[in-house]
Amino acid sequence: MTNPDRLSGLDSAFLHLERGGAHMHVASIMVFAGEAPKYDEFRRFLESRLDMVPRYRQRLAFVPYEQGRPVWVDDPHFNVRYHLRHSALPSPGVDAQLAALAGRLFADRLDRDKPLWEMNLVEGLSRDEDGEPRFAVIVKTHHALVDGVSGVDITSVLFSVSPDEGVPSSPAEWIPRPLPSKADLLGDALLERFSDPSELSRATRALVRSPRRALSELGGRVEQTGALAWAGIRSAPQTPLNQPIGPHRRYGWVNSSLATFKHIKNGLDGTINDAVLTTVSLGLGRWLRRRGTDTDGLTLTAMVPVSVRTEDQSGKLGNRVSALWAPLPVYEQDPAAAFRFVSKKMGDLKSSDQAVAADTLTELAGFAPPTIASQAARLQSRQRLFNLVVTNVPGPQVPLYLLGHRLKALYPVVPLTKNTSLGVAAMSYCGRLSFGLLADYDALPDLGDVVADFKGALFDLARAAETDRNRWDVADHDSLSSAHTPDGAPLIVV
Repeated sequence: MTNPDRLSGLDSAFLHLERGGAHMHVASIMVFAGEAPKYDEFRRFLESRLDMVPRYRQRLAFVPYEQGRPVWVDDPHFNVRYHLRHSALPSPGVDAQLAALAGRLFADRLDRDKPLWEMNLVEGLSRDEDGEPRFAVIVKTHHALVDGVSGVDITSVLFSVSPDEGVPSSPAEWIPRPLPSKADLLGDALLERFSDPSELSRATRALVRSPRRALSELGGRVEQTGALAWAGIRSAPQTPLNQPIGPHRRYGWVNSSLATFKHIKNGLDGTINDAVLTTVSLGLGRWLRRRGTDTDGLTLTAMVPVSVRTEDQSGKLGNRVSALWAPLPVYEQDPAAAFRFVSKKMGDLKSSDQAVAADTLTELAGFAPPTIASQAARLQSRQRLFNLVVTNVPGPQVPLYLLGHRLKALYPVVPLTKNTSLGVAAMSYCGRLSFGLLADYDALPDLGDVVADFKGALFDLARAAETDRNRWDVADHDSLSSAHTPDGAPLIVV
């Protein structure tokens, strides 16, 4: 029987991608209203919730000689104080300082000898515009532990929909299971390989019963997977976004009303995801031209992770994600025309072999021998299959509370791969939609310009979606027209 604590093929691949300055952790910055809770109060609260996420007390154990994928084991030395950090911003504690701190934290690789997560309680933020005090919590979790969609479910165990939840008097006692020996790890992996070839057996039986049908289905899957791979290989031009990265990071964000994106999708007849991708396309087009790059006829390729998790798998640990290759027409400066291009292409992709192949690749990853999966992950990290990663995850649309403090803003993070110096994550929460931009520190010293160009692009796109029946009142949303300072210089925010 397959060990439920063994990493899937995809989760294991995320470990192998963690080379050459790439850190495979997802993260978020959460800003709360009110004075920060005391560290020990927050620690006790966190400890009381760990029973809901058992992986948070587990670390990786690696099989000798790479004869099997790693397994999760209880960490006998687990100490929540190691994982919950405490920081404070110097005065004045503005958002740019919070972004700079986040960039430094995201640059640190998670220790593989510990459970693969960290939290940082951040005090010293400046007050909000209405004078309300604020604090932040920065969360970092390895991609092998959880993917973006399930991450919403797991992170939310810290939250309540009510501001009245108190702090438990003491956390429940936890007793770790004994660590397996290297011999146990090796023996279990070998036994598992030979005693549970269930999927392989079913495929073999199908081949014997109906060889023509089975071979036809296999051929179709190969063709679908080939379509997905070829779509990536053939359409990733060289740009300033694609160069070797180092370990250091910059971070910035764009925060807007979700109503703005609904206004865009309604006015231009598409989806919110179309509006997100078009904003990225228009913003990057502005930035590339600002840098002096010729964008005439240039179409970037965005790797867009998609969840292939079924409804009954919702909330479960482990990755069930694959990818689509989305074209971004950065040459197109007309917002409405760019939106139509993106909307049509994404509609075509959803009905193409790429969408089917996403699930096929996830299935195949579970059966690749560890050494082959390792080489495949390394090969992917070296190939220029895409120019950047863009994610869009829907979050909860009701107010959330942490120890009675309302969550005011949520800024997401997607990791960088070896040759991509910018990652864009979008996430909605309680009527807001935020872009989180993670960049290599040296490759994008002008990340502030990218943030400003995203703001300007979103403003222009919202204006282009206006009709007599679909009016956009800027006063009801963010003042995106202030993306640049009055003298025309870019607004640097990180």
